[in-house]
Amino acid sequence: MSGQTTVENAAAAAGHGAEASGAGMPQLDFSTFPNQIFWLVVTLVVIYFVLSRIALPRIAAVLAERADTISNDIAAADELKRRAVEAEAAYEKALADARHEANAIVAEAKVQIQSELNAELARADQVIAAKAAESEAAIAEIRKDAVKSVTTISRTAAKQIVAAFGGDAEAAEVNAAVAAQMKG
Repeated sequence: MSGQTTVENAAAAAGHGAEASGAGMPQLDFSTFPNQIFWLVVTLVVIYFVLSRIALPRIAAVLAERADTISNDIAAADELKRRAVEAEAAYEKALADARHEANAIVAEAKVQIQSELNAELARADQVIAAKAAESEAAIAEIRKDAVKSVTTISRTAAKQIVAAFGGDAEAAEVNAAVAAQMKG
């Protein structure tokens, strides 16, 4: 046996120990089955009672609390969403009302400005008409004075022309000749 390795020596020693102890694995020994089954049942019953009385109620309470929290959060989110929709609708309505009011103010301002413009144009037309009437009166006065001046100058010129030719003209004849020429 001197040529064997240490691994082989260890395997051989383990094999001799198993033969010496007897039947193999104690779990598979049929003589201990009733004892093993009894302790298996006791262990399972203890585990069942520990789980059903302590662990599972705690887990169920945690799950119920989570479910309540989730449903409360969903309800709060729905409420906030509803409020946001209402706020958006109120904002849109306020914006539309503001636009309508602004358009009404602009239209009112346009009407007011147009009426003020019309009033100012009417006043300007009255002032222009008054000035035109004054101008026409002044022009008529100037024409009247011009006609008088032309008539006077024409009489004087006619007398001087007649006198220059060596004649003597009477004032009535000169006035009649000038008046006849002025009428056309």
